[in-house]
Amino acid sequence: MPQKKLQIFISSTYLDLHEERQAAVAAILKAGHIPAGMELFTAGDESQWDTITRWIDESDIYMLILGGRYGSTHPDTEQGYTEMEYDYAVSTGKPYFAVVIQDKTLDEWVKTRGKDVLELKNPTKLEAFRKKVLSRISSFFSDSKDIKLAIHETIPVLQQRHNLSGWISGAEFTDTKPLVDELSKLGEENRALRKEALQLKSELEKSKAKLGEEDFSELNNLLERVGELSRA
Repeated sequence: MPQKKLQIFISSTYLDLHEERQAAVAAILKAGHIPAGMELFTAGDESQWDTITRWIDESDIYMLILGGRYGSTHPDTEQGYTEMEYDYAVSTGKPYFAVVIQDKTLDEWVKTRGKDVLELKNPTKLEAFRKKVLSRISSFFSDSKDIKLAIHETIPVLQQRHNLSGWISGAEFTDTKPLVDELSKLGEENRALRKEALQLKSELEKSKAKLGEEDFSELNNLLERVGELSRA
């Protein structure tokens, strides 16, 4: 059976989780699937949010990596784009899972990476978002290995639970040319038989007109008897 390749949308803040996103991309590729995320977007006519929702819609699974930053916010709603992506995926029934940084790990990051890994502008919004995520399907991570493990463990489970469309390479399909050729041949034979039947019907109608009703009826009965004898 052909192996489906699933498209996984990776959602997170970017600069503070660059290494973790790369680890997720590598794990998804290693599992034989297709990663998708903001770094793969190209400029176009669509608005940023329209582009994001389209990519989520076209993906089979949504994955959230939540660190210590809330991220950039929408100019109208002031809600973070990462939270908007998460809410949208959940609201549409998209299969999803999340990995959330452990508090201890975040403290260590502050020591080694600096305060850029912390949310200083919207800490209350981040805390509320974090609680929302942890109330649903989620797990914690302390390093990239945990993220990779979550991917390898969760994707097969979601595959079993949901009828995911995925992508299948054309090269993996069985060669259907012999079947197509056979169907074409049968179609030609069927058309030939129908043509022959129409010709026979036309000839019988002509014979009926020449012989008269009684003679034709007698001839028809005789032909039926001959047919019965030939089938005996």
